[in-house]
Amino acid sequence: MTKRYYITTAIAYPNGRPHMGHAYEAIATDAIARFKRLDGHDVRFLTGTDEHGLKIAQAARAAGVEPRAYVDEMVKPFIDLDTQLGISFDRFIRTTDDDHKALCQALWQRMADKGDLYLGRYEGWYSVRDEAYYDEAELVAGEDASGAPVKLSPQGTPVEWTVEESWFFKLSAYAEPLLQLYADHPEFIQPISRFNEMRAFVAGGLSDLSMSRTSFDWGVPVPGSPGHVMYVWVDALANYLTGAGGLEGEWWPADLHVIGKDVVRFHTIYWPAFLMSAGIALPKTVFGHGHVLSRGVKMSKSLGNVVDPAEMAERFGVDRLRWFLARDVAFGEDGSYSDEAIIERTNADLANGIGNLAQRALSMVAKNLGGVMPAASDHAGAAELAASVTALTNAYFAAMNGLQLHRALEAVMGMVSAANGFFAEAAPWKLAKTDEAAMAGVLGITLDATRRIVLLVQPFMPASSAALLDQLGVASDARDFSSFDTIVAAGTSLAAPQGVFPRWAEPT
Repeated sequence: MTKRYYITTAIAYPNGRPHMGHAYEAIATDAIARFKRLDGHDVRFLTGTDEHGLKIAQAARAAGVEPRAYVDEMVKPFIDLDTQLGISFDRFIRTTDDDHKALCQALWQRMADKGDLYLGRYEGWYSVRDEAYYDEAELVAGEDASGAPVKLSPQGTPVEWTVEESWFFKLSAYAEPLLQLYADHPEFIQPISRFNEMRAFVAGGLSDLSMSRTSFDWGVPVPGSPGHVMYVWVDALANYLTGAGGLEGEWWPADLHVIGKDVVRFHTIYWPAFLMSAGIALPKTVFGHGHVLSRGVKMSKSLGNVVDPAEMAERFGVDRLRWFLARDVAFGEDGSYSDEAIIERTNADLANGIGNLAQRALSMVAKNLGGVMPAASDHAGAAELAASVTALTNAYFAAMNGLQLHRALEAVMGMVSAANGFFAEAAPWKLAKTDEAAMAGVLGITLDATRRIVLLVQPFMPASSAALLDQLGVASDARDFSSFDTIVAAGTSLAAPQGVFPRWAEPT
């Protein structure tokens, strides 16, 4: 029976254009989803946009349009970016979708029936930009544009004192159940740094959570409570259930939520508490990745260092961008980007590494063997190469299953180094003058190692991998991991080789 795997990104807030964080999260999640598919899982991959809340209402008002018209327009660049980046989602959910609204109200009713919701009055600090409530003790001192002292959230965003009637969720009652969850399932929050942060936060005590707003109406109506709309995070988190097919959807529970580290609290405290209240199974793992920084500095409009990922993908190529972000940004930690870094990394790994390995062997086959796949044969160094490939393949799978994407690509590059070393040592260009059969054997060994490497990089560079597998003569039905040991038959005609990873240079 095929294993199922349900994976999600956080849903993006479309009050501006997509930024590098959106691209990074989508690419990383897509690589995991593609890996699972290749590894024999039936995968459902959900992404989308979070379209309610005060921040959207204010942005629409500033633009002089109704909120629905505003989000209809603003969501387009997010869909376009996912398409451009080759994100293989199964559904792009919008929280304005009708089935989602109905699910939110059903989830609310479950929590109400449990007795976990009560009507009260909220007075406290709220960040419109974060769509989050903060305790006084969490605030930090800051300055406004004029230099006057102001209070800021822990994220450095402005907060305002809010007073209004609100429905509350008895979050305080779930501190002990959450701590027990963390103790029983330490894999629930990853990486370990996020786990420690959230456990310490919950251990410090939880306050009940304001769950509705009355000061605006752009949100999901609270059932049976006219004038109240749900707190945007209730609406946003529930998207994962909608994407699974409902409160008891066939795809639930989620195997993995991939999110940014700044929203870990919502996903590992609020979300499991809501689900416990509603009597719904919990997701298996929440992974909070780091930020992508520009030359080590967080991107911001005020610094003028915001990078448009669509422009980057157009400039460098989609697969170069995908490779760089997965390779250079350790999954779970902050990473840094610069033009020089992406050029250096992709030239080293792709042009000089994978591409050079493939093209040297394929070119020799085309020149010396009539473009026909040779049989691999015994040769000094072949056993050592096979052992390296096997060990590094095992390391790749361990890293991918352990959500260490960068480590998986380190293993791949170890394979590339081993194969290139074998090729250089065997020197088939010399054998071509003295022993054609030995030359053919070396090329067969090299091309099979290359095939294995390219199979493993498919999750990260799907388009380039497909082009290389075509050149290597790999049948379309022999490209998943169950076909790892299925060699290309000797005598298979190979197309004329074409460079898939040309060396990148800044256009003049």
